[in-house]
Amino acid sequence: MGSDSIEIENQWSLTPLKKNQWSLTPLKMTATAVVVTGHSRGIGAAIADELLARDIPVLGIARHGNAELAKRFGSRLNEVRLDLSDAAAVAGWLAAGAMRDFLTEAEMAALVNNAGLLQPIGPLETQDIAAVGQAATVNVAAALMCSAAFVRATERTRDRRILHISSGAGRKAYAGWSVYCATKAALDHHARAVALDRTPRLRINSLAPGIIETAMQAEIRASTPEKFPDHERFVTMKREGRLHDVKEAGHLIVELLWSDAFGKEPVSELHWPA
Repeated sequence: MGSDSIEIENQWSLTPLKKNQWSLTPLKMTATAVVVTGHSRGIGAAIADELLARDIPVLGIARHGNAELAKRFGSRLNEVRLDLSDAAAVAGWLAAGAMRDFLTEAEMAALVNNAGLLQPIGPLETQDIAAVGQAATVNVAAALMCSAAFVRATERTRDRRILHISSGAGRKAYAGWSVYCATKAALDHHARAVALDRTPRLRINSLAPGIIETAMQAEIRASTPEKFPDHERFVTMKREGRLHDVKEAGHLIVELLWSDAFGKEPVSELHWPA
């Protein structure tokens, strides 16, 4: 997708003017609003679902829309179809101010940086160079860009929170996952550094949610031991029913997001009930 091709649904009327510039007509928002990247499937969809079920408006950003959520929740879900691997497109959309206008009425606001890519899997000599760039942009650059824009957009917001969806792979190295491990570790360290900034009324947390049954897990199981030596472990966990449910993950993550404990530590793991 080029940097001048962004589709907006429901709350926004956005018309291309020049490259990286758009005209925008915002609609009135409520006291709480959340931006979720990668809301079209997996953990992002589960988080968006949980928020919307609580009557919290969501601005979802992904390459594809979420037709199921749009059908169920109507105008409460606002969708931006944006290729997060295109840094120029992300910068252009953020510069247009749509995020700012979505959040301008909110007394409580949150950004959930959930979008992420697992590929490329395998040692360095097997990695597609373009895929490395895409993963680094989606997993790190887009998240950091959205975070900076979010803080600027919420200067007057009473309570603002940033949640990075990280991974245990950001804290433990895995053969074959050098790109994924490095990018998730970057999110963890970003949260630590931002916490040291002590930005007023801002909390941040980089969260490892555990091993959850999503399309990414299927992608892991579809890989090979040659590219990913821990392949059999993940296959066994699936076979033994030891993967966490994605819907429950969405519920627990949203509970944490609005809790007083959120941001007490910049890096944490999701606590699952026994």
